[in-house]
Amino acid sequence: MFQRIDSHQHFWIFDPVRDSWIDESMQRIQRDFLPQDLAPILEKNEFAGCIAVEANQTEAQTHFLLDLAKQNDFIKGVVGWVDLLNENISERLEFFSNEKKLKGFRHVVQGEADDFMLRTDFRRGIEALKAFDYTYDILIFHHQLPAAIDLANRFPNQAFVLDHIAKPDIKSGDIQSWKKNIVELAKAENVLCKISGMVTEANWKTWTADDLKPYLDVVFENFTPERLMFGSDWPVCLVASEYELVVKTLEDYMAQLPFYQQEMIWSGNAKKFYKLD
Repeated sequence: MFQRIDSHQHFWIFDPVRDSWIDESMQRIQRDFLPQDLAPILEKNEFAGCIAVEANQTEAQTHFLLDLAKQNDFIKGVVGWVDLLNENISERLEFFSNEKKLKGFRHVVQGEADDFMLRTDFRRGIEALKAFDYTYDILIFHHQLPAAIDLANRFPNQAFVLDHIAKPDIKSGDIQSWKKNIVELAKAENVLCKISGMVTEANWKTWTADDLKPYLDVVFENFTPERLMFGSDWPVCLVASEYELVVKTLEDYMAQLPFYQQEMIWSGNAKKFYKLD
């Protein structure tokens, strides 16, 4: 059995002011989540490691995750935050360039205007990533997909990965406009897609695998197993599901796939994309 990599999870020391997005409806995750909490879960589910992704937009968060990665071998890589709008972005990337476990960056574009990724200053920041061989995680809502398509086409040599399949409205079952844009985005071969964050876009209390299947069908058909990777979105997923159920849902969906394609999605694509040791 191949060793699996969880390509998307978070750590934090909970701060109710800074982490105000974790509201009263998410009480289960209004606490600290640290490597000692995740390690036994990964072991139980046969994961060899994970990618820790930023959960607040400060360089302090990037340092926090890098410190955790140095202390815990199972944290194979970090997707941090840096101010991509900074005129001195190349200097900031140079500053971080000796951090071997720092693989790329993310901005919480889902909290920005729909045209944010069209901004000249943001695109200057994206352009700077390539010189340092950094990846970029695209975190958006589904209605921001047109700007993501434009971004991917504008920077064909930049390695992008779409987080949470662009957060479609699984709860309502609305799929058409999201599907149309996913089909278009997937034409850009420099973009991969994380099978992550789906349960929290469904009905937290009543979702079933059947609710997720139409959306999985779309990303599997268009990105193909060669450009998909599993991410749990732990601990955020806990508001809607246990970790084991997130894993089992994908295991069941992929049961008929050839072994080599399953291996790509569980580990191979993440290892290649993030250049993991």
